[in-house]
Amino acid sequence: MTESGYKPGVFLGTSSDRIGSPEGKQSYFLTATKILPRLPVSAYASINWSDWDEAFNVPFGAEWFVWRGVSARYMYDGQRSHAMLNVFGDRVGVSLLLVWMDTFGIAVAGGF
Repeated sequence: MTESGYKPGVFLGTSSDRIGSPEGKQSYFLTATKILPRLPVSAYASINWSDWDEAFNVPFGAEWFVWRGVSARYMYDGQRSHAMLNVFGDRVGVSLLLVWMDTFGIAVAGGF
């Protein structure tokens, strides 16, 4: 369901389990997300079944929109924390990652 007004966006889905999970492990999730009124912040929370843990966990996070095309994101995947600094243009984006709050990484995205 798409976010609108005071109604959050709601997503039901599946993906590979969290960062560092063994190959083939899936997660199944129900997530709610909302841009907070009058603040440059978006937040989300999930209930997640992890094949790796064979249990439910509760991932959550928030993104602060710093400036046009630039944002900072904190996320907790149900077990460990991560941080990101994102810079996105019209067709390309770069994210600097701090995985598990101790390992640096980079992600590049492009569109056409």
